[in-house]
Amino acid sequence: MGRHAIKTPPQHGPWQDFLDVWLEADRIEVFESAWTMDHFYPLTPPLDGPHLESWAMLAALGQATSRLRLGCMVNGMHYRHPAVTANAAVTVDHITDGRFELGLGAGWFEPESEAYGIPLGSLRQRMDRFDEGVEIIHRLLTQDYTDFDGEYYTIANARCEPKAVQRPHPPLVIGGKGKRRTLRTAAGWADQWDMTFPDSPDHWRELDEVLRSHCDDVGRDPSEITRSIHLGFPADGDPVGIAATAPPFFDAGVDVVVWSMRGPYRPELLAPLAEAIRTEGG
Repeated sequence: MGRHAIKTPPQHGPWQDFLDVWLEADRIEVFESAWTMDHFYPLTPPLDGPHLESWAMLAALGQATSRLRLGCMVNGMHYRHPAVTANAAVTVDHITDGRFELGLGAGWFEPESEAYGIPLGSLRQRMDRFDEGVEIIHRLLTQDYTDFDGEYYTIANARCEPKAVQRPHPPLVIGGKGKRRTLRTAAGWADQWDMTFPDSPDHWRELDEVLRSHCDDVGRDPSEITRSIHLGFPADGDPVGIAATAPPFFDAGVDVVVWSMRGPYRPELLAPLAEAIRTEGG
């Protein structure tokens, strides 16, 4: 049986609905983890609707739950200095007694970046900045002092204390589909690689082969990296039909399916999906 998680993008819903869903997921052992996402504007219509902030939610949801691992799939590197992200990650890891996983991505959603005056840059600039940021975060989480002099970030004799509950650090989850840069970064640093909404198991296998090739190049054992994907979990969908979409991906080599909800966010939706997963042997 594969592993399963849920995701509640914090858009188009009130805080209480997200809390109720996570509390219910915390009671259902089929779901090993729960995730939010790091944006400030909704990604689905209406695009001018409400959207809550991910890190504040994670701290509160981590305090409210007791079993679920949790994280944000994934944090845009350009939104926060990597040293700030590292300190936030350690704090949430302590709040949750070591249940936190740190999702990281290069960033991509131009409307909110432009609206807030946060430079996004070209694809190459995003990836160069991402590589610097991931290395800085890893070093701050594992070293007593860190120096780094890059094109985008410079830190000097920097500390991040206390260290996380989890050692050597909370798992780093790198999300993305870029064959040349993102998957190379994942090969070098990721404990988990996430791919959102693959078109098919063959589509996923194609990218997984690229990841394996990058692992060979950097001398990394690809089995050290957990593979996860997003699949859709519409509120009006048939739980049996939804659960049946997962086994072909598990057969292809996926480790974890993240069921991404799209609202309305109702806790009573989780138990029927969990039962269908057990029945389908997903």
